[in-house]
Amino acid sequence: MSASDVAATITAEGSLAAPPVDRGEPVLEIRGLCVDYGIGDGATHAVADADLVLRRGQVLGLAGESGSGKSTLAYAATRLLREPGVITGGEVLFHSRPNSPAGAVHQDGGREGGIHSRAGTADLLELGEKELQRIRWSEISVVMQSALNALNPGISIGAQIDDVLRAHRPGLNGRARRARAVELLEMVGITGDRLGSYPHELSGGMRQRAMIAMALALEPQVVIMDEPTTALDVVTQREILEELVRLRDELGFAALFITHDLSLLIELADEIAVMYAGRLVERARSASLFQAPRHPYTYGLLNSFPPMHGARTAMIGIPGSPPDLRAVPPGCAFHPRCPHALERCSVDVPELATVPQVAPGRPGQEDSSLREVACWLHDAANPVPVPSELARPEPPDPGTPPDPGLPAAGRDTAAGAAAAGNGAAAGPVTAAGRGADPVPAEGGQTS
Repeated sequence: MSASDVAATITAEGSLAAPPVDRGEPVLEIRGLCVDYGIGDGATHAVADADLVLRRGQVLGLAGESGSGKSTLAYAATRLLREPGVITGGEVLFHSRPNSPAGAVHQDGGREGGIHSRAGTADLLELGEKELQRIRWSEISVVMQSALNALNPGISIGAQIDDVLRAHRPGLNGRARRARAVELLEMVGITGDRLGSYPHELSGGMRQRAMIAMALALEPQVVIMDEPTTALDVVTQREILEELVRLRDELGFAALFITHDLSLLIELADEIAVMYAGRLVERARSASLFQAPRHPYTYGLLNSFPPMHGARTAMIGIPGSPPDLRAVPPGCAFHPRCPHALERCSVDVPELATVPQVAPGRPGQEDSSLREVACWLHDAANPVPVPSELARPEPPDPGTPPDPGLPAAGRDTAAGAAAAGNGAAAGPVTAAGRGADPVPAEGGQTS
């Protein structure tokens, strides 16, 4: 078989160009997911009523301190959670629309049926084991947290990629599988001559790249990345993040990127969700969350790392430590650490709800579709003064044309204030949008 024949075989049965992607279309919906460790009265509630939507071709960042439930949520959603983890409620809807043309990849003779071979929607929590095996890696793949532990130390990198292709692409012969393995390694910046290398013979960055290559081997629709840059130096982190952005653009997959480092998500993610003590506390577009956080916890995370530009400001961070999930404080779990806690915060648990946003320079025009927060400071039914650092104007959507009714100078001022993240709101506002007397942000800080 000639080299051109091998390439044609791979194109027909393994590696395919990304189809047009509707970036507004959900591919994975998590609704009301609840996960416990243990059973009965002594169970630890690791994830409570989690709602997330991952859209095609986009990166959804999931951030929070260690122990907040991020990895538990992801592994439960993909049915990879180990005992004593127990899924106690919710649903995970996977809207399959195979990346490959009908019959190109999944025409393998012995695997007819299954949601991986046709478009459709299924609840992953209701599928049988055989159906899950057909979806895993082929439609939904995972990049584990530690590549050194996730890779088999007794098998070469090439053999591990070959195992994936042999199991899911039985139509490929040995030469085609090897050519595909070389292609995958080169796609992530590793030369093909490292196929025979064992995990311990690769650097940390190369191991992580090999894991990413394996995750993308079957052109999945969804890739879940559990802290893929942990323990890597900052230069290697940036290289891998740039590779991920390039691969996402080329292949069209959607990614759930889990990390405790919120700063990593600012450039990478389209949307960001923040978790604390097993609950989602805020969800917004990346630029909105970075420039105009609404939850005190999110604001604290953003102020825990110094800005690269601008004037020096005092770093305060978040006092205290995350709660023990076996004894979560009543009400809002963050209230013991929150500088703006209200009386009801220690009694009632706030639900994740949409928050109306007033666009810069557009009084009275609200849009609540892209911003959700679980905080009593933003309860529209019982408005209270909101600290100015939590009430900054929403930055303009990059895809939204300027308001023709606003003078050019005003548009520039509004956009500049939002982009600078400098607390452009004059003072506290209420959740209902009413203004209050101008006061400086607490401590005069900026993020």
